[in-house]
Amino acid sequence: MQFDSATLIERATRIVRGMQWRPQAVVPVAVTGIMGLGLYIFLAMASEMAEGELREWDEHFFLAFRNPANTADPLGPPWLEEAALEITALGGYTLIVLALAIVVGLLIVTNRYGPALYAILSVGTGSLASFLFKQFYDRPRPDLVPQLDIVHTASFPSGHAMVTTVAYLTLAALVIRFFEDLRVRIYVVSVAIFISVVVGISRIYLGVHWPSDVVAGWALGVAWASLAWLVVAGLQFARRRKTRG
Repeated sequence: MQFDSATLIERATRIVRGMQWRPQAVVPVAVTGIMGLGLYIFLAMASEMAEGELREWDEHFFLAFRNPANTADPLGPPWLEEAALEITALGGYTLIVLALAIVVGLLIVTNRYGPALYAILSVGTGSLASFLFKQFYDRPRPDLVPQLDIVHTASFPSGHAMVTTVAYLTLAALVIRFFEDLRVRIYVVSVAIFISVVVGISRIYLGVHWPSDVVAGWALGVAWASLAWLVVAGLQFARRRKTRG
């Protein structure tokens, strides 16, 4: 017996007849996958770093940002060094706390206390986790070139990379809830990712972090922001079920 393509497709779709398509259910699954990937990358980098396997890789990419004739001199004109210092400030606690305070203030005056608490807890716990991981691994800062920024903490993972990623992804997750337009949502998330990337690169350029520190910071930041999002999504789901019940 022969069937045309339309008949075959119709018979195949009988398998899912009666099932409801819920695109909103795809998002938690995707976020869970992103969180798992970020955590895996961080743990892999931490393991390789502890065994000293990343030294050659780190030095290669670290020195790629330096003048081959004089490694104490970063690539580019003098104004680029000033720009790097200004960019890296976007990941400093001063500006992050200021940005967080502005957004939380807006949420509070519009009676959105839950999202305000979510933002504070996500960024606050992410910052604490960064500090604790630094204390645990206690990796020395790069010693190949003079550092162009003042630092007082351990190197792994990069606190700027991690906290910037957590903070700006958290704020982006809050902002996109006020817009239905997919283009706006993509733009907001893209800006958050862009800021996290350039801040991380600036840390390598300024000579205060190994590349693996930054990659680990990005990975752990993504995992932490994803975890915070999933916790909130789970609480929202539980609340809806309770309300319907």
